[in-house]
Amino acid sequence: MYNDLNIETFQSQFESGASGAFQFVDVREQDEYAEGHIPGAVNIPLTEFMARVDEVSEDEPVVLVCNTGVRSSQAALFLVSMGYEDIYNLDDGTKGWIKQGRAIETETPE
Repeated sequence: MYNDLNIETFQSQFESGASGAFQFVDVREQDEYAEGHIPGAVNIPLTEFMARVDEVSEDEPVVLVCNTGVRSSQAALFLVSMGYEDIYNLDDGTKGWIKQGRAIETETPE
């Protein structure tokens, strides 16, 4: 099973460095990610997730995020079914992150 995290727990457990290295994956579509994502998150859209699962490390904790926690929980369930162990879902999502006034990064289209 995976663990749900709220933003405060994520920051204290992962951003503070308390858990060491981890992989932070945003499973929203590329256009959503480009409009604004949590700093440090890499984009592997849920629609491509099964085909790109080899990009997700089994050797360190994985924190998944989407807009509200629904798609990221689907990705978390998939990883657990594939034998991954240290899996977390940021259940407040990017919307919760922005609602709290936290910094996001944007990308300009090429």
